[in-house]
Amino acid sequence: MPRKNTSFADLLLQAPWWLSVVTAAITYFVMGRLLPSIETENQIINMVFKALAVPAPFFALFIVLIAPFSFFNSRRKAKQLDTQKSIDTIRQLHWRNFEELVAEAYRRQGYRVAEGGFGADGGIDLELRKNDEWVLVQCKQWKAQKVGVNVIREMFGVLAASNADKVIVISSGRYTQQAIDFASDKPMLLVDGNGLLSLIHDVQTAPKVEATKQTICPRCGSELVERQAKRGINAGNTFSGCSSFPKCRYSE
Repeated sequence: MPRKNTSFADLLLQAPWWLSVVTAAITYFVMGRLLPSIETENQIINMVFKALAVPAPFFALFIVLIAPFSFFNSRRKAKQLDTQKSIDTIRQLHWRNFEELVAEAYRRQGYRVAEGGFGADGGIDLELRKNDEWVLVQCKQWKAQKVGVNVIREMFGVLAASNADKVIVISSGRYTQQAIDFASDKPMLLVDGNGLLSLIHDVQTAPKVEATKQTICPRCGSELVERQAKRGINAGNTFSGCSSFPKCRYSE
């Protein structure tokens, strides 16, 4: 999905710091050395190419100056994730910091993450890529109100209009049963506050949050419910099973 209001400098700021250095070097070489050395039959084009050598150092300097900002931005995001202690500290984050937190968590899972520029609500917030998989993510930092089925329907429409493999909706709160039911048979994953805590816990360098029991089925997105085994060697023991049973037989 195309992202809005994202400049070239913004992209470099989100990228690793060394990419700015490499881009600056390439820019200087192309503008300052390669193009001015090219001779064509058009004198105007030749003049333009030669003129590019003058601003080349300034363009390269501007790009390379983004590197330290990119470095400290990456350090800030890493520290923000590693210092989270509970769902309460996560809910206190600004919506933009909440998106950065989720982005950093998936980045540590090996995804290439593109952060969007859509504003506080609406559209795709993150794009995840790993191998051939392309995943769209929407972040909902809703503290009290449950994420309803309308939001999930909207995201399914976005998924259908794209070539993405899956949509993840991730919230610091919970989802309505209608939302869970709608997503259950679709390539959609609903991550609630407990699931978010587990995600953060698994990627923190020194875990500070307590991983809580999952309440959303990781296979189909339906709610996990407590059941009691009625037969077999585990008869009488309780376990968490998918509420969509027998369509989905996930249990833990």
